This record gives sequence, structure tokens and C-alpha cells, in this order.
Amino acid sequence: MAAATPSLTFTGGRPDLTLQQALTKVAPEAQAKARAQAEDFEAVFLNTMFSQMTSGIKGDGPFGNTPGTGVWRSMMVDEYSRSFAKAGGVGISHDVFRTLILQQANRTGPTGSGDTP
Repeated sequence: MAAATPSLTFTGGRPDLTLQQALTKVAPEAQAKARAQAEDFEAVFLNTMFSQMTSGIKGDGPFGNTPGTGVWRSMMVDEYSRSFAKAGGVGISHDVFRTLILQQANRTGPTGSGDTP
């Protein structure tokens, strides 16, 4: 499954000209690193949400409260979180990526010669 590429448009289809301009000032390596960091951030957020969602489940079975299911459930929740984030998540990673790129573009100035992380 390929990683989701952040959209260069706002919701509703309007182009995000600020992000498009900022991307021209940031090196491709720094963009890839920012994308990975944004995706990791969303995975951590989703992990917290999924963990809370399954914490109160009692009974038998894979989601139950039997010995050993706690470890299994935490690994499952971790994989679900990574999978959801990689597939596009709930939109947090796009906003985090946009913020990181805009901050980096502002640091490099108008020449676009820097590639600060």
C-alpha cells in the first residue's frame, strides 16, 4: 500500500497556493522527512484513540480481558494505527505536514537554498 501524498488543495477543491509555493523552497529530502514525521504523529494519535476504544471491553475472545490479550491487543492496535495513518488517516498528517513545510520554507527565505529539517 503506497503512502498517501498530501493534497495540494483545500477541502472543496481550492488550490493551496501557500503550500505549493512553500514546497518549491524545501528540498525533496526534507519534504520526505516531514511527511514521515507527520504520518508518525498521526499514528501515535490514532494509537491513543484505538487503545481507549478497546480498553473497556470485557469477556472472551481477541478483545476480551483474558490473560495474554493485553499484549496482543496493544500490538494489534499499533498495527491498525500505522495502517490507518499510512492510508491517509483522518487528516491530521496533512495539517502537520503543511505546518512543517511552511515553517521550513519560512526559515529558508526567498532563495530556497536551505534544506533545514
